Amino acid sequence: MNTETLIKKIETQINNFETNVDVTEYGIVQSIGDGIARVSGLSHCKASEMIEFDNGTMGVALNLEEDTVGIIVLGDYLSIKEGDKAKRTGNILAIPVGDAIVGRVVDPLAHPIDGKGDIAKDVDQLIERVAPGVMTREPVSVPMQTGIKVIDALVPIGRGQRELIIGDRQTGKTALAIDTIINQKGQHMKCVYVAIGQKKSKVMRAVRRLETAGAMEYTTIVLAGASDPSSLQYIAPYSGVAIAEYFLDKGEDVLVVYDDLSKHAAAYREISLLLRRPPGREAYPGDVFYLHSRLLERACRLNADNGGGSITALPVIETQGGDISAYIPTNVISITDGQIFLEAGLFNKGIRPAINVGFSVSRVGGSAQAKAMKKTAGPMKLALAQYRELESFAQFDSDLDAQTKATLDHGAKSVELLKQKQYSPVSMPKQVAAIYALNNKMLDGIQKEKVQAWEQEFYSFLDASKSSLLTDIEKGWTEDIEQNLTSAITEFNDVFTG
Repeated sequence: MNTETLIKKIETQINNFETNVDVTEYGIVQSIGDGIARVSGLSHCKASEMIEFDNGTMGVALNLEEDTVGIIVLGDYLSIKEGDKAKRTGNILAIPVGDAIVGRVVDPLAHPIDGKGDIAKDVDQLIERVAPGVMTREPVSVPMQTGIKVIDALVPIGRGQRELIIGDRQTGKTALAIDTIINQKGQHMKCVYVAIGQKKSKVMRAVRRLETAGAMEYTTIVLAGASDPSSLQYIAPYSGVAIAEYFLDKGEDVLVVYDDLSKHAAAYREISLLLRRPPGREAYPGDVFYLHSRLLERACRLNADNGGGSITALPVIETQGGDISAYIPTNVISITDGQIFLEAGLFNKGIRPAINVGFSVSRVGGSAQAKAMKKTAGPMKLALAQYRELESFAQFDSDLDAQTKATLDHGAKSVELLKQKQYSPVSMPKQVAAIYALNNKMLDGIQKEKVQAWEQEFYSFLDASKSSLLTDIEKGWTEDIEQNLTSAITEFNDVFTG
């Protein structure tokens, strides 16, 4: 090889020479305790960036201060010590999501905890995402049937709505949510149930119930148990909505239950106090409203140009002594599109679900109801309101006129008809048929004690000999359907013995 060729070869190698310098920013743990690490040296750290500690545990940067970064540790913080290194990953907190996550129980980082092996991922989904803008949304007009008569008739929920479930401990809030998930079978709806601060044994009982009902085929459970760190309880609902958004982006409808946001707020309060953020009302930090508003704003119904999918949110809030004017309840009431209020007094009387129809409201209302239900359920709320008023008045006076007695009798039968056992959702056409019979005084000859027996036998009668009528009710409401339904009820009442 001559000198000229050698020089050209060297020049080519110099021109093509590239240096790939891998720069990683490390910090030093200054203090660690109660799941919070303060790290110095991470001067370019971003908000919500994932930080890796020496022992492989991950954390999330939450406080960006002048000299240190406040990091919540997502896992075992006891093995992290002062002086340990903490490495920037450059990645904002995201979880692995794919179609295979359906039917599984995962932790808030989307790691499987049901012992069924790894979950194949399609994408890394950011757990914090800006909610869709107004111009990408569609009005809520498609019903989301819960299978619970009192809700579907009087407090209807639409796909894309945010409806709060609120009440004291042990009044049936979780039962409502689980029944709603069970009723989505065959409705082309994915479901995500987020358990925040719940006993793991209670959640696993719910999982077994969902498996028995065949509902786990379209449901994902995100579990941050009572024994898990506050950091995991804090990110759990955001992980749940991130999973929902994966299916939303594919144009699917998703139902997300957050059970419950009271414990979520308490976990955030604990983290904030440990990060030395200034406490405000009831020791909650000033941005606790933003905590839930940015979560629930991500529930929406997109228009056709943006895929046409929807996320329906059912947040759960626990009250103390029925006080819905406390800080967190009022926050979430102001964010949502209505609330379902469960009352301990009704629950203790045996009226279940224990929904107080007077305090419960849907701000979407009839626009999220099937045509047949909208036509049929109208008079019922007024009848119940009149009954509640007369009931308290009538207990002081036994001498009542015939009209008052008839109103009380009709109201009592309405209450009986709206009672419903747990895990037994009722299809919309059957609900319409039963409510139609009640509104049109076709239960006047039935004793109050026999209303529930009448209802169950009536449903069996419809299944056995009037299935085409049920199909017609599903499609709409006409005079012919009304006449056929009247005939069917009369035919059944003639043979009903109770």
